[in-house]
Amino acid sequence: MIDETNTLSTVAAGRTVYRRHFTKRDGRPLFLYGYKAHSETALPQEEAEVAKGGELRWHPLRREWNVYAPHRQNRTFKPSSADDPLAPSRPGGPETEIPFTDFELAIFENKFTSLHREAPEPQQVIGVESAVAKGHCDVVVYTPEHTGNLHTIGQDKRRLLLAAWNDRYATHFSNGAKFVLPFESRGDAVGVTLHHPHGQIYTFPFVPKVQRDAAAGFQDGYDLVGHMADCRETYGVTSAGGIDVICPPFARFPYETYIVPQRPVKGPWEFTEEEADGFAHLLGDMTRRYDALFGQTTPYMLSLHAAPVGLEKDWQFSAQFYPLMRAPGRIKYLASVEQSTGTFTVDVMPERAAQELRAL
Repeated sequence: MIDETNTLSTVAAGRTVYRRHFTKRDGRPLFLYGYKAHSETALPQEEAEVAKGGELRWHPLRREWNVYAPHRQNRTFKPSSADDPLAPSRPGGPETEIPFTDFELAIFENKFTSLHREAPEPQQVIGVESAVAKGHCDVVVYTPEHTGNLHTIGQDKRRLLLAAWNDRYATHFSNGAKFVLPFESRGDAVGVTLHHPHGQIYTFPFVPKVQRDAAAGFQDGYDLVGHMADCRETYGVTSAGGIDVICPPFARFPYETYIVPQRPVKGPWEFTEEEADGFAHLLGDMTRRYDALFGQTTPYMLSLHAAPVGLEKDWQFSAQFYPLMRAPGRIKYLASVEQSTGTFTVDVMPERAAQELRAL
């Protein structure tokens, strides 16, 4: 049982950040981050059984690992606000994942995890290489409120989120992760099963294929920062604090954007205070712009691409938004060609996308 509160060796928006490390009754860690030290006594918790990950199998033709986790079929599916598992718990009410009546930002280990530090030995499959799915899956709860998004939670909360991400990066890398991916999946079209504002963090015991290929590109001399600077006039959307938002000319999704620092950094832990402010602002600003452009809560995938362990040389960090809309009311489906070949058909020219987003 762990229940301790620490002051992180960081500030966010000029304020001290506190982290409370609490162990839930089922053994899963819960971290509460805030500008005030969290000291509330936990509400009673029931004993629960937690899955410990799946297994890895190697795809010999695509040259990539995939995770098999059939227990995730039983994960929580679109509960009502009254049964929201990411909300604070209430005395006498249903137990949630956070056994406290209030918090600022919470991160806990996913109950339906794909990767786990105690993952079981894999099955032996004829002709296919398998491996232990060792890793970790975090759920990142942005706010105690049932509704909201990266724009509406405000700049202070986005700075707190960035501090929490950086703390989890440090923890996961020290625990042996090869690649750490903070991300957010938003909207029914992406397959989201919980509507409470949240993201996730996956840690991998290997470097995924996309990141291996990106590292090869950087090591072959591709300069993302320089290229995006050259593209700024035509493809730029907005900037803040030494950080640009660009619709890359090689975008695969209509209205795809990269958030790119104007100098190379390996990850957000290398940001200056000005860059951290700019990055946090742009996360909210792009969410606002997408919703304004499409006139609805825009389904998107957001991911942070920091350097994998062992491939840091020449790496340049970016955060990437992939919206799943091609026009108001029209979903961009990834159909047969995209899925079968990896070759995307893009319905909107990136220079046009940049112009429309910039106008907002």
